[in-house]
Amino acid sequence: MWWRIFVSLLTSLVSVPGAAARAAEQIVPPAVPAGLEVPASYKPFLMAHAVGTQNYICAPAATASGYDWLFIGPQATVFDSDGEQQLTHFQSRNPLSGDAIHTTWQHSRDSSAVWATRFSGSTDPLYVAPGAIEWLRLDVTGTALGPTGGDRLARTAFIQRVNTVGGIKPSSPCTASTLNTRRLVSYEADYYFYR
Repeated sequence: MWWRIFVSLLTSLVSVPGAAARAAEQIVPPAVPAGLEVPASYKPFLMAHAVGTQNYICAPAATASGYDWLFIGPQATVFDSDGEQQLTHFQSRNPLSGDAIHTTWQHSRDSSAVWATRFSGSTDPLYVAPGAIEWLRLDVTGTALGPTGGDRLARTAFIQRVNTVGGIKPSSPCTASTLNTRRLVSYEADYYFYR
């Protein structure tokens, strides 16, 4: 019996420094252009790196040619700092906003989800690389628990997209002959989630 108490005590002593170290780990908000800041009362709780595509379709538009590449949404896998899949990023219907199509992130383990829309963006060359899509601040428009109560994304209030690479609309012509053609443009970005 005494050895169980000893093992329990030893386990708790060993786990305290690890727990303290994890608690001490803070995600530092990224430096961003003016207008992309998140209110100071909100803190980042998750940072992850997305690899995927920004998707476009050639469609009628109010341009000189009458056509242009229209953005139709992202599709990406979002990884943690260990290279493990953490989220999936896409567009879907937001049941909390009348089924409007919003940008979505879904947790890969607990299936909790968050929807958001663009609040502001920046292509400030002091931050955004040439040929990269804009950096964004997104405001959350809804969250959902996973089917078994997963809640890892449930308290998200704001999201920032930063450190973007690629993803801009295609440079190839969009004309009557390419109408409805889709282009999936590779991109990468870091996403910061705040609560």
